[in-house]
Amino acid sequence: MEGVFTGKEAYRQHFDPKGFFNSHMSCGSVCHPMFAVIQEMFHKTFFVDGIQGDTLIDIGSGPSIYQLFSACESFKEIIATDLVEQNRAELQKWLKKDPEALDWTTMVKYTCQLEGDREKWKEKEEKLRRTIKQVLPCDVTLANPLDPLVLPPVDCVISTFCLEAACDDLPTYCSTMKNVGSLVKPGGHLIFAAVMEETYYIVGPHKFSSLYLTPEMVKDSVKGAGFEVLWSQGLGMTSPVPKSDANGMFFLVAKKPSESQ
Repeated sequence: MEGVFTGKEAYRQHFDPKGFFNSHMSCGSVCHPMFAVIQEMFHKTFFVDGIQGDTLIDIGSGPSIYQLFSACESFKEIIATDLVEQNRAELQKWLKKDPEALDWTTMVKYTCQLEGDREKWKEKEEKLRRTIKQVLPCDVTLANPLDPLVLPPVDCVISTFCLEAACDDLPTYCSTMKNVGSLVKPGGHLIFAAVMEETYYIVGPHKFSSLYLTPEMVKDSVKGAGFEVLWSQGLGMTSPVPKSDANGMFFLVAKKPSESQ
């Protein structure tokens, strides 16, 4: 499997949401350092920096919601999306409080701790459930990733560890960045978390490819999509990423110039 690009069908057939959660995210009562840092970055972005608006789209949510706990305080409506039907089904399970749903308690408590009251985690979960209005299919390789649905551009688009898994080379990465960026309205924000220098990650018995990226590659692609980078931060690993060869993370906040600029 080494060096072989795992495309859409591999994800549709072999990506196991529960296997992904158990091997990459489940850390008992302690948040894995990788995901704790990402929550800290989103807390800074939405709480400290005050980025807010009406609608946020999360591109490539996977089966995950941890990346949305801070956002639900800053946006009236969140749209979660993913290519893979079984991931969207997992999101719906959590929204419906299915007893079989993935347990995000550790991560929601951590976000609440960042906000000053760890004990408000149940209220936070309910607020996020109210704020997620839709769970939609998406394909970042399409000019309109939400095709055939056409939505008006939104205030903010976030994406966490998605594009590097969807692209087999840098030109494709740059074009998908433009596709995703097209969903942002002038004056709106594009926020990315990406894994650095990763070529693969493993879920269960399956190896999935990842595009090797550096911070400069990500910044250049965001600028090429017509955005101004407001700030970015490289995030070293305090512990290895589970079942992958990643060497770090990168978080970036960018703004699409308003039409008057």
